[in-house]
Amino acid sequence: METRVFDFGQIVQFLPDLLSYLDVTLLVAGLSIVIGSLLGGLLAWANLSGSRVLRVCSLAYVYVMRCTPPIVLLFIVFYGAPKLVFALFDYDMNAMHRAVFAVVTFTLLFGAYISEVFRAAYTAVPRGQYEAAVSAGLSPWQAFCHVMLGQAALIALPNFGNSTINLLKEASLAYTIGLIDLIGRGSLIIAQNYGAYGVEVYLSAMLIYWVLVLLIEQGFAWAEHRLDQGTGLRTAPKTLRNGLKGGNAVGTGS
Repeated sequence: METRVFDFGQIVQFLPDLLSYLDVTLLVAGLSIVIGSLLGGLLAWANLSGSRVLRVCSLAYVYVMRCTPPIVLLFIVFYGAPKLVFALFDYDMNAMHRAVFAVVTFTLLFGAYISEVFRAAYTAVPRGQYEAAVSAGLSPWQAFCHVMLGQAALIALPNFGNSTINLLKEASLAYTIGLIDLIGRGSLIIAQNYGAYGVEVYLSAMLIYWVLVLLIEQGFAWAEHRLDQGTGLRTAPKTLRNGLKGGNAVGTGS
C-alpha cells in the first residue's frame, strides 16, 4: 500500500471551504453563551437566595451538569428530547434543525459552569458595600446595579472568558449529531476524499480555532481594561487584588 505524502499546501486550500461554515459554529456557540449566561445568572441567584429549596435545586443541577460529559448530554438531548416532547405534547421535534439540539445542550452546560463563576464573583465583593448603599437610600436593585454589578463583572470576566473559550471548543462536538458546521464540513471533505487529507483538514480547522481563541482573549482583555477604569482594582494594593483572586478561585472550585 502506497503511503501518501503529507501535503502542507492542502492546509491553505481547505481553509476557505471550512471558513464558509464558520457562521454555523459561531451561531451555536453565541446563542449558547447568551442564553446560558441568563440561565447561569438565575442559578447563581437561586444559590445565593435565602430559600433552602432553591439553593438545593441549584446545587443539584450544577452538580449533575458538571459531572455529565458534553457528548453524552448532546446525545441525550438529541435522541431523548424528541421522544419526551412527543409523549407529553404530541409534537415531533425530529424535523427541527440540528443546531437547535446543539444550542439546548451547550446552554444547559454553560449555564451550570457560569453560575459558579457568577456566584463566586458576587461573593468576592465585600458585602458591606451593598449594605452601605442600601443604608444611604438606594433600593436593593439600585445597590446591586450601581455598586455590586460592576465590581463582580470585573472579577468574573477572566473566568467568563475561559468558559467561553471552552464552550467554543466543546461546540465542535455538534458534528456528531449531523450538524454541518466547521468540523462537520471537515469530516465531509475527508469522506469525499475517501479518508485522505484527514491531517491537513484538521490542521486547517485547528488554525481557525487558534485565531478565534486569540481574538476572544484579546476581546476579553480589552473589556477587562474598560471595566477596570474607575474601579481602581488594578491599582489597588497587592494584598487586596490577591484576596479577590483567591476568593474567585475558591468560589469557582466549589
